[in-house]
Amino acid sequence: MNHTTGSNGKPTFHIAFCVDNHYFRAMGGTIGSIIDNNPGQHFTFHVLAFEVSQEHQRRLKQLEQMYPVSTQLHIVDPASFSQFAHFLGHSHYSLSIFTRLLLPTVLQGLTDRVLYLDADILCVNKLDELVDMDISEEIAIVVPDAPVTLQRRVAALGLKHNEYFNGGVIFINVDKWLSENITAQAIETLLTNKGDMRFPDQDALNIVLNGRARYISPRWNYLYDLIHDLNVNKFAMRPVGKAVFIHFAGAVKPWTEWSGHEARELFRKYLALSPWSDMSLDQLPRNSKEMRMHSRFMWRQGRPLESFKWYIQYLRKRKKK
Repeated sequence: MNHTTGSNGKPTFHIAFCVDNHYFRAMGGTIGSIIDNNPGQHFTFHVLAFEVSQEHQRRLKQLEQMYPVSTQLHIVDPASFSQFAHFLGHSHYSLSIFTRLLLPTVLQGLTDRVLYLDADILCVNKLDELVDMDISEEIAIVVPDAPVTLQRRVAALGLKHNEYFNGGVIFINVDKWLSENITAQAIETLLTNKGDMRFPDQDALNIVLNGRARYISPRWNYLYDLIHDLNVNKFAMRPVGKAVFIHFAGAVKPWTEWSGHEARELFRKYLALSPWSDMSLDQLPRNSKEMRMHSRFMWRQGRPLESFKWYIQYLRKRKKK
């Protein structure tokens, strides 16, 4: 199934992303960080999307000229989600959050295992341990969510086993996932569960895989919340120990130039190694949520006029909705 071998003699390692056109720059940073920290390992990067601009398609292909990697773009037909229609009618979520449920179906026959990653992750260490991991007996390898989230979700979803994973990093045994019918069960759960499904596909997968997934160390999905730092006027990165993947899961991302946080330098460094290197970071807040946060950060930095200006912008933007 793995046709290419890296200079380390190991077969290609498959990594998948589910993104839309807005997230290719972010994914470029993730991919740059993976390649930079894993010299000698051959990767095959799979990208699932509903539609992709010619420009992003060209850049994705360009990765193959720059590095010993393969890329595969899988355009997903929204019709494959027709069975979600009534659920989505009442949901503020876009279809794209459901794409990762289709991953094993799309990749069947191409690889027997794939690492799914969110595109707000940066790799800062070697992946050898995952590459060498035997997951032949597992449906999926997952990483626990932040302790407070874990406790809340276990209670909210009434989970039997005291475990709850963050869906940003999932190492999937493709054939076992399919033979155990995980996707169908997750969709069924989404459509029938009347509970508090705050993180729809993540909650559904946690319900279905409760007691059935293998957990590994948080360093494989190290959750880093930039708001935590910015609320207390801290702009330097906190130590992340032996983290392999730093997951910027909060509302402020490392590509926000306006945040002033050191995480921007880390993102910029890795973005520069990708075909998206000429795309600039977000100079200013883009949506009402970011405007409101920026207003708060400015206030905490003792800049009341700036704070007021952004609060007005936020109110205007919200009114337009």
